[in-house]
Amino acid sequence: MIFLIGLGINELLIVAMIVLLLFGGRKLPELMKGLGKGIREFNNAKSDIKNKLDESIKDEDEKKA
Repeated sequence: MIFLIGLGINELLIVAMIVLLLFGGRKLPELMKGLGKGIREFNNAKSDIKNKLDESIKDEDEKKA
């Protein structure tokens, strides 16, 4: 998503129109649903890894004490 930072509203509209032309109006909701599901799964996996690392650090601190 970093590549979207430098884009203005005009560029985003052009990208949206190209996506609409490539995938069509009927496929677009299905595509966005899949994208949202993928982002959700990525965030869940990221949270799980962070929690495991935090637990591991906490266990190591308890062993040292």
